[in-house]
Amino acid sequence: MATPGYLRSPWCLAKRFKTSEEAQEEETDEPRLPRSVQALYLRPLKRQATHGVPCCDLQLRSYSVRNLEFFTDFALRAAYYLNMPASGPVPLPRITERWTVPAAHFVHKKSQENFERITMRRLIQIQDAHPHSVEIWLSFLQKHQYYAVGMKANVWEYEGLDVAKSMDARLENLKKVIEPKWSEFGKQEYPVAEEQVEEMENGEKYRYRPGALGTRIPSL
Repeated sequence: MATPGYLRSPWCLAKRFKTSEEAQEEETDEPRLPRSVQALYLRPLKRQATHGVPCCDLQLRSYSVRNLEFFTDFALRAAYYLNMPASGPVPLPRITERWTVPAAHFVHKKSQENFERITMRRLIQIQDAHPHSVEIWLSFLQKHQYYAVGMKANVWEYEGLDVAKSMDARLENLKKVIEPKWSEFGKQEYPVAEEQVEEMENGEKYRYRPGALGTRIPSL
């Protein structure tokens, strides 16, 4: 049972409520967390797009909401630190699949079991980003991919009117890189010289002596 207010002493009230100076001293005594750690408890930061030109649509799929939300948060934070404007996550319609399987056979065919699988999806769109930055972002997500989460990315690249000339130039550069590798195709990594082959043939292990029936038997 609570004590009435007129029975409480002023000393108890003064002890219960702390002054602002005492509270400030207690806060300063506790070590402050770094800003990067504090940001984990907040929503991921996003950069604002200037032109709104889409560069990449990343679709995340999973059967577990926890894994999906965790990896979506991770992808948005990675896009922020790569200086890429990202929008989302946009919840997409769920994909519901159902199966009916007989639980037994013969006379027990009517006893059946129903199974259901629900796939949840989220969409993240990257805008006004360089193609190299998008490739780095996707490779980083693929390297640190969370379990039970699938990814599907649609990437758009914008080229000028002279795209054919740039493709021909890229092809010539690729030929310079591939030709030395194709020239060594089918060869051994450590080719044996002819002198070494002759030494091996003239060695003691490869000398033959005539046998009793006129056959040549290698001397071991």
